[in-house]
Amino acid sequence: MVSRIDRKQVVDTALRLLNEVGLDGLTLRRIAKELNVQAPALYWHFKNKRELLDEMATEMFRRMTGRLVAGGAGGAAAGPDGRTWQETVRDVCRAMRRELLGYRDGGKVFSGTRMTDESYAGPLDGLLRTFTEAGFSLRGAARAWWTAYNYTVGLVIEEQSVHPEPGQPEARDPAYDLAARERRLIEDYPLAARAGEEMFGDIEQNFEAGLGIIIAGIEATLGPDAGSRAGS
Repeated sequence: MVSRIDRKQVVDTALRLLNEVGLDGLTLRRIAKELNVQAPALYWHFKNKRELLDEMATEMFRRMTGRLVAGGAGGAAAGPDGRTWQETVRDVCRAMRRELLGYRDGGKVFSGTRMTDESYAGPLDGLLRTFTEAGFSLRGAARAWWTAYNYTVGLVIEEQSVHPEPGQPEARDPAYDLAARERRLIEDYPLAARAGEEMFGDIEQNFEAGLGIIIAGIEATLGPDAGSRAGS
């Protein structure tokens, strides 16, 4: 029997509940209760939680690219628009981070999932075209974007460990209390103790600094002038 709920209802409800219960607490049974249906009704649309997470990540991506276009950053989502490749990478990585931080455990949901349709292909093609038209090989373009992408998703996962509540950057997990961490380590591991502020302090600043390092590395090793700078 076909259930009276559709696939989109399930995903929208799951994304909303994610902020309330987190990834570990998000179960098909909990979603079914929220939709006022029996759990088996969800299996008409998703065989298991893994399939649901894949669709959730795909919907997160659709929303992100939709906001980029609505905000006038269509080039970042769809192709070159006069910006440099460096500016495009910064804009897209910043947008991705903002989107993932909008969901509790958003980084974990997005990491390792498989897109359920080809909605990612157009934006990816546009990004690669930005690189190749700047002089990158396709191989270099793919490596450049894959590196920036993984940096961003990985940082969000770490950031959401420190600040688990969406929209509350001041709410810090007690395990990441910087003063307590330094007191524990300072006597035996002074450098590790003092590094805590750099790693877990102002994560917004850290993200921008790291993104600058990624872009500089891409330019030095994969960019169109990388060979001449290396003396080859």
